Amino acid sequence: MLSKAADTIPVGDGWHYEPKWDGFRCIVFRDGDEVILHSRNERPFNRYFPELIEPLRRSLPERCVVDGEIVLPSADGEGLDFDALLQRIHPAESRVQRLAVETPTSFVAFDMLALDDHNLMDAPLSERLGHLRSVLADAAAPIYLSPSSADPEVAADWFHRFEGAGLDGIVAKRLTGLYTPDKRTLVKVKHERTAECVVAGYRIHKDGNGVGSLLLGLHDREDRLHHVGVTAAFTAKFRTELLAELEPLTHGALVDHPWAGWANAAGESDTRLPGGGSRWNAGKDLSWVPLRIERVVEVHFGQLQNGRFRHGVQFQRWRPDRTPQSCTYDQLDVAQPVAFGDLMQRGSA
Repeated sequence: MLSKAADTIPVGDGWHYEPKWDGFRCIVFRDGDEVILHSRNERPFNRYFPELIEPLRRSLPERCVVDGEIVLPSADGEGLDFDALLQRIHPAESRVQRLAVETPTSFVAFDMLALDDHNLMDAPLSERLGHLRSVLADAAAPIYLSPSSADPEVAADWFHRFEGAGLDGIVAKRLTGLYTPDKRTLVKVKHERTAECVVAGYRIHKDGNGVGSLLLGLHDREDRLHHVGVTAAFTAKFRTELLAELEPLTHGALVDHPWAGWANAAGESDTRLPGGGSRWNAGKDLSWVPLRIERVVEVHFGQLQNGRFRHGVQFQRWRPDRTPQSCTYDQLDVAQPVAFGDLMQRGSA
């Protein structure tokens, strides 16, 4: 099931609210001793998260299908660590096994799609949740039942209070709703903020025409420029316009560019840098074109985690009235950290 965005939490009879988790969506299939983990797009997960197999086997009925999210509680106890979760997608088996011990994940279940011989996808959400709560009543870490509520005031409280735990917002579902794969039948309400960022470079669009994304930077208190994410999803016309508009800034761009040596400094630098391989797509080209540090852009973003933007960052407008030096982390309103365990304990109350 997919979601459509909304500005406010919907209210009225028949709504059911859950946190919007910041992890990897995962469908769990169990048939006897066999447990299979798949992403929503059927990407196999078993080899990346071996530490979840046995706990899921102990927690779930012998034959079932459960929908949920793989999350990674931060080692310092301050919410979720999506950057560490990304590190788990690695081709080396030895590294996967080591990280399974060093940075173990958890599974948060929020829907049941099948139980024994019964296909529940055509059953209302209220019935599916009843089955899920029953089978996970005695589940223990790292397997959790997602907090949920029918009270919009509780949902609003989660929205504000638990952002620091890594929650991306709130998902609202109809209790009468069926499970509809690939249809936007859910409502999501996400945190939205603005920030002014340095534009330090760009990547060419995957079709080879125009600018695909702008590389964004923010200064820390020592005036070091960190790569904090990208803004993309431009129209074809705007991609072409951007390429022409930014072309003059490519001349002499590497002279005194703060990221000029990123390739050689990877793993050693104390600033966040662009580039590197993609764990999801080894063939993806992440090369970039540096720009002179002169332009500032205003963007909408939903969440800042570990010093980087998470999820879609939307281009709003150029800010010729701002200097690159004024683009700092201090401008951002960042939620106070909340421990994952605290979220699970208080969220279900």
